[in-house]
Amino acid sequence: MSKSQTSFKGVFILLLTSFIWGISFVSQSQGAEHVEPFTFMGVRTLMGACVLLPFILIRDKVSAKKMTDKEIANRRVQNKRTIFYGMIMGVFLACATNFQQFAFNYSTAGKIAFITAMYMFFVPLVGLFFRKRIPLITWIAIILGFVGIYFLSFAKGAGFGDLNKGDILAFICSLFFTGQILLIERFTKTCDGVKLSCVQFFTAGSISFILMLIFEEPRWVNIKAAALPLLYSGLMSCGVAYTLQVVGQKYCEASIASLLMCMESVFAVLSAAVLLHERLTGREIVGCLIMFGAILLSQVTDIVKSKRGDKDNRTSSIEVSSTDSATVD
Repeated sequence: MSKSQTSFKGVFILLLTSFIWGISFVSQSQGAEHVEPFTFMGVRTLMGACVLLPFILIRDKVSAKKMTDKEIANRRVQNKRTIFYGMIMGVFLACATNFQQFAFNYSTAGKIAFITAMYMFFVPLVGLFFRKRIPLITWIAIILGFVGIYFLSFAKGAGFGDLNKGDILAFICSLFFTGQILLIERFTKTCDGVKLSCVQFFTAGSISFILMLIFEEPRWVNIKAAALPLLYSGLMSCGVAYTLQVVGQKYCEASIASLLMCMESVFAVLSAAVLLHERLTGREIVGCLIMFGAILLSQVTDIVKSKRGDKDNRTSSIEVSSTDSATVD
């Protein structure tokens, strides 16, 4: 796969990631009723790391039996690089998730969701500074995505009003998510995705845990009351979904990945309707349809490229065959 092309595998993995995150939105809102932000984030991310660690250790032990001494030495070097890169990603993740969690204390969920989704625009914008060409159709899809998120986030007649402290925190959160997405695109080229994700969780969890001990008073009774939301957020949202994000971005451009992951808002609305029996409004249905349309539109460029590539390959094969026949004659 060329660097400029997004594969179906990457699209599917990132949509699955968004689906898990969408359901996690329900568990996060329920968990917030029992525990404070740093406590919730610290427990869930450390739980996600603990889920991945045994898998990594067993996999490495099995694979080491088939490796030469040189390959084992090379893996040790790669592991050191993975730890360093994962720690950088973990700092960005800790900042993004904690800024977002605190934003809920000052602003509405709709405004926070919309402002956070601005990474959908920031990711390709930052890419321009690195001379990365973004197709026009991708920009159109991103704008459509913003429109869809707006319909999902705000009721009819509602708007931003005056910006408050929560909106500023959500904006900062969006910037850190932008950095995290771009770092993943860069680091997964040379590092193992699962290991990278595990280090990211340990780093983010450790930061949140330290801040929890400094600024909060965690109580076991409250953590126990939030057990189910924490289990889902830790095992599925962190252990599974964030790992899928790291793996999926190997096969997907950052600009398209940011759009796909904004489908979290769509799945959050749908999961709330199913799990919490909340009724979908007409605006929310329109928002979902617009988001689905934006995702389909974002794939048009790669579909066209793929067909052109297949056509060019067939043409090259015919030319080679003709040349070989002429040589034989």
